Amino acid sequence: MGSLPFPSRDARPDLSSAVAVFVDRAYIGVMDQRQTAEASGAYPAVSFETILTDFELLDDWEDRYRYVIELGRTLEPLPEDARNAANKVQGCVSQVWLATSIDPDNGPPRLHFLGVSDAHIVRGLIAILFALYSGKRADEILQIDANASLAKLHLKEHLTPQRSNGLLAMVQRIRRDASVATEAAPSLH
Repeated sequence: MGSLPFPSRDARPDLSSAVAVFVDRAYIGVMDQRQTAEASGAYPAVSFETILTDFELLDDWEDRYRYVIELGRTLEPLPEDARNAANKVQGCVSQVWLATSIDPDNGPPRLHFLGVSDAHIVRGLIAILFALYSGKRADEILQIDANASLAKLHLKEHLTPQRSNGLLAMVQRIRRDASVATEAAPSLH
């Protein structure tokens, strides 16, 4: 029998080098969180600061895209009955639904969001927006400069114009819901 065209197990390079682990750790961590969440029925909240840090760790935009897609998989499911005309976001090329719930119990209203899209990247963008906005008071949401926050991720340079417009439409929808909640707040107490 002749020699095999593949290196022996001992001659194979160590693929767990610091560089390979360093590059993959961010989106692999999100995948692990998603699997744990799906098993327990809970969905982990990822902070915007964590996303920003993870983006800085990933030099390659292909890795960043995979990470964004994995973020989208961490979204809590949107019930089918919430996929209606009132929750559909206009201005997105992909189908996008955002459902807003308002928690007025502890002072100013806090907004929580559920959302989904038929596009993997857009689901990830929704997850990024939820990290930026969900769980915050309506007045805090209105003070967030989404353009400045999202610019830190350099998304605009790497999204198609249609995706950028859709992202802006989602931001406008979230801000509109926060504005409505702020105006309605006195009648909620």
